[in-house]
Formats: sequence, structure tokens, C-alpha cells
Amino acid sequence: MNEANVVPALQTATGPTGAQAEVSILQIFLELLIIGATSFGGAVPYLRRSLVTKRHWLDDKEFVEMLSISQSLPGLNATNMAVLVGEKLRGILGAIAGIIGICLPGGLLMFVVGMYYHQHGDHAFVTAALKGVSAAAVGLILFTVVSLSKKSLSHNIDFVFIVMTVIAVNRLHLGVPRTLIAVGILAILFHHPRKGQKASAIP
Repeated sequence: MNEANVVPALQTATGPTGAQAEVSILQIFLELLIIGATSFGGAVPYLRRSLVTKRHWLDDKEFVEMLSISQSLPGLNATNMAVLVGEKLRGILGAIAGIIGICLPGGLLMFVVGMYYHQHGDHAFVTAALKGVSAAAVGLILFTVVSLSKKSLSHNIDFVFIVMTVIAVNRLHLGVPRTLIAVGILAILFHHPRKGQKASAIP
């Protein structure tokens, strides 16, 4: 058996290699617990900074693919991402640790904030603070979109798909699932390799 066959066999026998092989259930829980406790105004920018930039558990391509799946399924993007990331790194136990970690801080904080808001929600200071947080959340999401688009959008037509999605949801008031399915089918048809491309790809 030559060396080229030995390396894949060893990787298969020992599981994931690199940083992923060293990730424990506790690390997944703690990292997503921190994200859940500090992700004000949306968790997507924090997830990318933590999982891709800081920990290197995912690369940008994997992150975009998981985010696409999360947006296509019911539920919050953050919880869906936590399940996908945890399952990728440590299987079912990783998924459980991920969703508990990211949901626990928000659940506890919302319980406390809900009681406070019920009593003081009409206060001018509270209203101004919520408006400021909303503006910051939009900025964080925009920054993440711009950062990911530089690495994920490879054709000019991809920007057309973005515009179509925005118009369908924001102007035509079409449902998100219906829009994703329709635009997704168009994107698949466009990016699917043609027969000539398949033939040229074969050595």
C-alpha cells in the first residue's frame, strides 16, 4: 500500500483532522454559550467571527453553506447554525451542546428583561435604547453580508439573485420559503455545469 492510500485510511480511522479533531463537547458548549450571551442584535456576525475567524472550526465556504441551510429551515438562524456546527464537530452530542449553549443565556436574559419591559417598557430611555440597538444590529448584519459576499459571490449574476430575493420578499411580500425555493432553482440552473464544462473538467 503506497503513501497516498495510507493517509486517507488513517484519516478515516481516526476521524476529523486538524482543529476539528481537538474540539470537545465542553468547548462547543462554552463557545456557543458566550455567543448566546453577547450576540446583541443577531448572532450571525458573532458566529462567523467566533467559528471562522477566531476558532477556525469552519471556513467561509462551510459557514455560508450552513447559513443557507439555516435560513431555508424553520426556526432561528442562530439555533439552526448551532445544531449544524455542533453536529459537524462532535455529532449528536455536539448538536445538543450547541443548541443548549446558544439558547440558555438568551432564555434567561429574556425572562428577566421581559419582566422589566412589562413594567417600564414605555419609558423614554428604554425606547431610545431599543432604537439604538436596532440600528447597531442592522450595521452588524450588513458588515457580515459584505464580508461573506466577497468570498461567496463568484459571478455578477449572483447579485441579480440577491436583488430578486429582496424585491420578492420586501416589495412583492412573497413568503420567504417560496422565494428561496424559486431563486434557489434559478441559481442551480445557472451554476449547474454544462456538458462542455463537464467534459473539459475530466482529465
